[in-house]
Amino acid sequence: MYRRSEQTMRLGAFWLCNGISLAIGGVISYGIGHLHDVAGLKGWQWVMLLLGCVTILVGLITFFFLIDDPRSLRWYHNAEEQILVEERIRDNAVVRNTKVNYDHIKEALREKRFWCFCLISLLANMQNGALTSYSATITAGFGFDKFQAIILQAPTGLVDCLYILVAAYVSQRTGQTIYVGCVCLLGTATGLLLLEFIPVARLKLIGLYFCWGYAAAYVMLIASVASNVSGYTKKIFYNGMSMIFYTAGNFVGPFLMDSSTKHYLGGMIGLVIADFLAIALFLYARWEMVKVNRKRLADPAPEPTNVEDDLTDVQDHNFIYRM
Repeated sequence: MYRRSEQTMRLGAFWLCNGISLAIGGVISYGIGHLHDVAGLKGWQWVMLLLGCVTILVGLITFFFLIDDPRSLRWYHNAEEQILVEERIRDNAVVRNTKVNYDHIKEALREKRFWCFCLISLLANMQNGALTSYSATITAGFGFDKFQAIILQAPTGLVDCLYILVAAYVSQRTGQTIYVGCVCLLGTATGLLLLEFIPVARLKLIGLYFCWGYAAAYVMLIASVASNVSGYTKKIFYNGMSMIFYTAGNFVGPFLMDSSTKHYLGGMIGLVIADFLAIALFLYARWEMVKVNRKRLADPAPEPTNVEDDLTDVQDHNFIYRM
């Protein structure tokens, strides 16, 4: 159980693995690409077989060893550690329960911030679907052969990691999550424009690598949800809907890319517009939370909050949003 002030860095570390997998996956794909007709299997069959086996192994490890409750006896807490666990639970402002509170869901649906976060998840991840699907094809269009195009995907993972590391560090040091997310989206928009308008084909790789800032922006989004939404059902609903819109963005993104044209100009411009819309929504959501903070700091609640009451961030007048 992480404190609210710790969550950005921890979520950054979690999503860092996505960048690492991109880097390693590029190298692995390059090797697997040379396994055609080995043991009677085609290259794509080797991809499914090897990655499927790894996925099954990780699933088994997760099932048996992942702890789902900070109070679990499998941690073997002594009395002092148990006190620290309870303090962290209070700071996190969410206590796990098994009852669905429909009032929490109704409250979320009435919030402008909720729809801002959902749309940011959709807009920021349209390029995830587009670039993941077309990155190798775009790279090959710079004059590289198919195997060079595959191996050149590895640096995208390293850039992804760098974006997330810097964003998480700056957010942790400054306490600014949403502003950092906006800067990351500006980096992505800049990369898309460079990718389209740099005149030298092979230098367009610079723009392609810049494009991966959206991953760090998404980390800032889920960190803001983790830090600024309380009430167990409400937080689960926020996270679930964010993931649905994340999936929708990945689905929609590739349809922006017209494979009949050489440079995907329309798709790139569409993704740039999506980035700036996401930035505007980020800033509006931040403004909404700043307004509430000012009111609560000017007129603080007379009584401390009991975390066991499972109050939402709207109901709990002691709750101060982290920006």
